[in-house]
Amino acid sequence: MNAALGELTEVVARQGAVLVSIREQVAKSIVGQTQLVDRLLAALIARGHLLVEGVPGLAKTRTINALAEAVDLQFRRIQFTPDLLPSDLTGTTMYRPHDGQFETRKGPIFANLVLADEINRAPAKVQSALLEAMAEGQVTLGDGSHALPRPFTVMATQNPIEQEGTYQLPEAQLDRFLLHINVDYPSLEEERQIVDAVISPSGQPITAVAGASELEGLSALVPRIYVDERVRDYMVDLVFASRDPKAYKVRDLQGLLEYGASPRASIGLGLASRAQAILARRAYVTPDDVKAIAGDVLRHRLVLSYEARAEGVSAQQIVDRILAAVPVP
Repeated sequence: MNAALGELTEVVARQGAVLVSIREQVAKSIVGQTQLVDRLLAALIARGHLLVEGVPGLAKTRTINALAEAVDLQFRRIQFTPDLLPSDLTGTTMYRPHDGQFETRKGPIFANLVLADEINRAPAKVQSALLEAMAEGQVTLGDGSHALPRPFTVMATQNPIEQEGTYQLPEAQLDRFLLHINVDYPSLEEERQIVDAVISPSGQPITAVAGASELEGLSALVPRIYVDERVRDYMVDLVFASRDPKAYKVRDLQGLLEYGASPRASIGLGLASRAQAILARRAYVTPDDVKAIAGDVLRHRLVLSYEARAEGVSAQQIVDRILAAVPVP
């Protein structure tokens, strides 16, 4: 086992070197936001989808655009609006009167990297069409199904402070996102660097340093990353503690949760923690990897009660209490 793990460590270190290059390219356009960049990369590696939430002006869209430039993948940006139709997303079939045939015209969803900007502005029909693409990796047009390219990742943004013209994402769709990232304000030093960059731009262009083959190679490593049985138990315990806090002696959660995390949360912890290990260029998962990623995997899968909202208790605070209560292996 040790020899095999040592060999795998060399493979991960060698193939993971491209992640350093990607970070360097993104840094040419983005100040700070290192955690957001790492989570974007983790979603790509784990073949998952990512929801980015934050107030306006925090470079959410800019960061995703910068990542798209650093990787040589087909990229599409879709601006979600209340009048968007499912066909605007997926495409449609059109009748050709000159030969009596139907022609399939694929929409912008047929790309490797899809930016769904302000996703919560789209109505339910569009959300349903996007859900099929995220869940099944395919789109139904007419009477046929069309596979989406590989890799395929949806990176969605939403603004939490606007209510007019927005639609709350259904819990079933939220569950399809592997990770949910809350983007916070930059530090004082970072904001000063942002101001300087706008006043005196460096003009350094972003160069594509990785393509589909490199990313698919990293994705192929995910199932091979070693996870000890005790660490696996720890992942499942965290999820079960959200469903039965009393059994895990999690304090002050009585009446704050309507529903705990789904089984996809356990699967998500396994995938995301392995991707986290690859980002660290390791061939094994540590409990710290699980703790680092747990909030982003669990936060959007918890359904808070009215009492929690009335008391101002956030999903992240509940995750923090669970992490503090469940013993670390």
